[in-house]
Amino acid sequence: MMNESAAIQNMHEKLTEQVRRWRLSVGPAVLHPQGRLARVAGLTMEALGIEEPLGSRCLIVGNGHESCESEVVGFQGDVTFLMPTGTITGFGPGSRVIPTGESYLVPVGQGLLGRVIDGRGAPLDQKGAITTTAKVPLYARFSNPMERAPVKQSLDVGIRAINALSTIGRGQRVGLFSGSGVGKSVLLGMMTRFTHADVVVVGLVGERGREVREFVDDNLGAVGLHKAIVVAAPADHPPLLRVHAALRAMSIAEYFRDQGMNVLLLMDSLTRYAQAQREIGLAIGEPPVTKGYPPSVFAHMPALVERAGNGSEQKGGSITGIFTVLAEGDDLQDPIADHARATLDGHIVLSRDIAEGGCYPAVDASASISRVMQSVVSTEHLNSARLFRLLFSTYTENKDLISVGAYVQGADEVMDRAVAAYPRLMDFIRQGMNESASWEQSLDRFLPLMRRLVRASED
Repeated sequence: MMNESAAIQNMHEKLTEQVRRWRLSVGPAVLHPQGRLARVAGLTMEALGIEEPLGSRCLIVGNGHESCESEVVGFQGDVTFLMPTGTITGFGPGSRVIPTGESYLVPVGQGLLGRVIDGRGAPLDQKGAITTTAKVPLYARFSNPMERAPVKQSLDVGIRAINALSTIGRGQRVGLFSGSGVGKSVLLGMMTRFTHADVVVVGLVGERGREVREFVDDNLGAVGLHKAIVVAAPADHPPLLRVHAALRAMSIAEYFRDQGMNVLLLMDSLTRYAQAQREIGLAIGEPPVTKGYPPSVFAHMPALVERAGNGSEQKGGSITGIFTVLAEGDDLQDPIADHARATLDGHIVLSRDIAEGGCYPAVDASASISRVMQSVVSTEHLNSARLFRLLFSTYTENKDLISVGAYVQGADEVMDRAVAAYPRLMDFIRQGMNESASWEQSLDRFLPLMRRLVRASED
């Protein structure tokens, strides 16, 4: 009995000290009355007796002295809706709800480089504690678009097909659209290793747990991890923690951008982030409007995406965002894919047909586009990319006619050029996963190829 009492007292002291540390920045004059847990319905916890603003952190303490962090995600009358960041097993009616008096902050600093953390910021790589030097808000305020520097400089991502055909600008936000099993993760790993950036921040949100280790070890590798920070929240984590992982990755990228660095942000995936927001929205009573997605999802997505981009001209720095979008059933008209395509500054589409033909990366040149390409490349480069897409799309649209022998040479001049050029076009796109193609190497191969094709058509 004495041992049990001592254990309970020790647990109580630890919880009291944890709450005290959380309240240090608030000051002793601010009072935050404790409440109690009245109802748990699915993912939502309903509390009475607290009056905390949206985004506030609370600590829930069960009758058996279990504890769990939560965030205020809504309210109705006297009821405050909480979403937990961990398991809720062991909590019952009357469990204490202790407001911490603060919102979520993200510890940042050079000590994050080379580390793998979860949505809470805790290390997952078993390399010990992380040394940080500052804290930034998890939820950032809106930025003034007139204060941002325009996108005027190209970014070398080390992928020949992207450098030449859908050139990405430094500070651009691009969607990587792909179905499952088309090589999306491998392409992300290549971009992480080959892109010319000061810092790479990778957000693995809502994907399979085994893919985290595989991405870090196989796709990223020791060389890629050296300048990278990985924030991972697999599919088995609570929806709020998956949302926090995406926001934490963005906050870390913003910190390094504000230090004048050029940051590459890879978010895998924007679809899983939207699905986590859907779980939260439906749990607190939002009505589903489009394929089960509540209206708030379509507000949260651009709020996340718009945080990336160039910094001010005075500070410098940039965040080039690559957001993967999972096309369910290869349907590019899915509401999340359609909304992302309208929000982002361009999209790179991976084709299952091209992948099944043995060409990797399976970039569909006819469906991919960069909306800032005309601002960062020469006129010859831009015209050559347009000709490439014309020939590529002409062949793919008539591929069935060619395969059954219905194509007759000489009937269509553009078709004749497309049939003759297609093998060389596919050979240009094809690139090994350990092969890096710099900006100069890409253009040294691309421009002469297109000049030859133009001369051949004139002859």
